[in-house]
Amino acid sequence: MKLSSLSKITGKRKKRVGRGYGSGKGGHTVGRGTKGQKARGKVRLGFEGGQLPLVRRVPKRGGFRSLRERPAMLNLSDLVAFRDGEKVNPDSLLAKGLIERIPSAGIKILSKGKGRALKFEGVGLSAKARDKVEKAGGKIAE
Repeated sequence: MKLSSLSKITGKRKKRVGRGYGSGKGGHTVGRGTKGQKARGKVRLGFEGGQLPLVRRVPKRGGFRSLRERPAMLNLSDLVAFRDGEKVNPDSLLAKGLIERIPSAGIKILSKGKGRALKFEGVGLSAKARDKVEKAGGKIAE
């Protein structure tokens, strides 16, 4: 193999900072400008020159978030898919598409809407919803 038979090297070589004038990147200041803290050494991320950093200026999110699952809430007005006398339980609500899944915390029926004569099993009712259902002739199984 001879030097004349070697293929030509293509592409551009990366400039190596801080390796003298021959590196192709200035030499003496190596692209850092002149003087100052950032020219002389490393400055940690988020450091703002002694000023109170943004991370500490912004308030923390307060309060407590419970990880406990809450029951699925439905109103009496949502139960239009049921006819009078039908059973309302978690399985029937799932079958009618009123809930996506049966939550471990259960299902609670709230009072918005008119009370109807339905049979409730395995679902919780608010006090007002219970009164409306009982006045309409519905039954609530405990």
